[in-house]
Amino acid sequence: MRRIVLPMLAAGLLTACAVGPDYLRPVIETPEKWRVDYPQAAAVANVGWWAEFGDPALNALIETALHENRDIQAAAARVDQFIGALQTTRAQFYPQIGYNADASRNRATERGLTPLPPGTDPYYALYRGALNASWQIDLFGRIRRQSEAAQALVFASEQGRRGVILSVVTSVAASYIGLRALDRQLEIVRASAANYADTLRIFELRYQGGVVSQVELSQALSQYQLALAAIPSIEQQIVAQENLISILLGRNPTSIPRGSTIDELIAPAVPPDLPSALLERRPDIVQAEQNLVAANANVGVAKSFYYPTITLTGLLGSASTAFGNFLTGPASTWSVAAGLAGPIFTFGAIEGQVKTAEAAQQEALAFYQAIILNAFRETNDALIGAVKRREEAEAQAKRAMALKEYARLSRLKFDNGYADYIEVLYSENELFNAELTAVRSKAARYTELVNVYKATGGGWVDEAEKLAPKPRFMTVKPVREDSLPEDK
Repeated sequence: MRRIVLPMLAAGLLTACAVGPDYLRPVIETPEKWRVDYPQAAAVANVGWWAEFGDPALNALIETALHENRDIQAAAARVDQFIGALQTTRAQFYPQIGYNADASRNRATERGLTPLPPGTDPYYALYRGALNASWQIDLFGRIRRQSEAAQALVFASEQGRRGVILSVVTSVAASYIGLRALDRQLEIVRASAANYADTLRIFELRYQGGVVSQVELSQALSQYQLALAAIPSIEQQIVAQENLISILLGRNPTSIPRGSTIDELIAPAVPPDLPSALLERRPDIVQAEQNLVAANANVGVAKSFYYPTITLTGLLGSASTAFGNFLTGPASTWSVAAGLAGPIFTFGAIEGQVKTAEAAQQEALAFYQAIILNAFRETNDALIGAVKRREEAEAQAKRAMALKEYARLSRLKFDNGYADYIEVLYSENELFNAELTAVRSKAARYTELVNVYKATGGGWVDEAEKLAPKPRFMTVKPVREDSLPEDK
């Protein structure tokens, strides 16, 4: 036995290569710069940018969402699942030690090949107990590749959790901006409706006095009803927006506290960074790469099935028919064994597993490359959108100011008898629509700035992560090759 076990043990302690390809990061062609040169502010790249809006109510909503959002809690639980799977995989590097014990009452046959001597009691008790150990020597790196894949999945799940945090923060900010824009639009509509109601009352008196015609009275009534009709729609949108924010906060639908108005919000600065920085900062890119690492390691796991498995087992225990001498020397028993198992003919079963793993690796590679291309597109879109939305918002604000003056002059001309009411009606309707459009343009500008932070990722996710639920288990750190057990 010693001639068999010792050489196998020595072989297992030798450094062995892990079959399958080692991971190498794919070469990614990155653009040298973005398509728009936006003013940069490095100071805000790694801080809570939402505070730059200057609205304590928004800050409180985001903090609540980071604590209570159900998607973030679910993402933290997913990380725990993968950490548990990694712990299970890594345990295979070490001997597995266990025990067993049993007591039984038995009857021996009296008609067997060896008959019992006359007068022998066929009934007897049997007591057994033992410690056992087994150790699978990772000679060809199967366990190492499994551990590599499991570790990559942990890192991928952590990045998935960071991606959820990024999405929740930006969704709360964008939804709050939309809510404050709707609030301002409702103020405009109600103020316009009140103004049109005053005009209608004047026109009713003038009509009774024969000063204005039925046509002009109908025009004033139509203008008033147009403003009234806009109120229910905006109120419905406000409730729907509050319900959306409530869900992001992990609450049942309820009213949302307000802070600064849409006009009081301050546009945050835009963070810098070359396109290549996205490869390290965006959670979805890092997550896709870690999934690629896992798929690459699984190719090695599949190829390892071509090679034999070497297992060492041992047992130390005691067995006796009398409980009184159960633990005495004569009742002791032990065994040591080495096992070798491997395939001979599988008729393509292992080859099929290898092909499946290689195809999965190619799929993960293509997905990783697609995620990067999409990240470049989203960032370019957000940066260009931030510039163009700002220009649009400025133009719409100037247009609203011009129409406000136009409406004032038109009513002045009408009051002095130099214009028909149709001109007043046209100018005020144009102003009404322009004010609503200006509010929407300002909200779209702020939303694009939020999209810039969402598209570029950044160290601010680390700041947000401090407020979010953590995985219950300690997050594992990357394992270097020289830190693995010596059974390599």
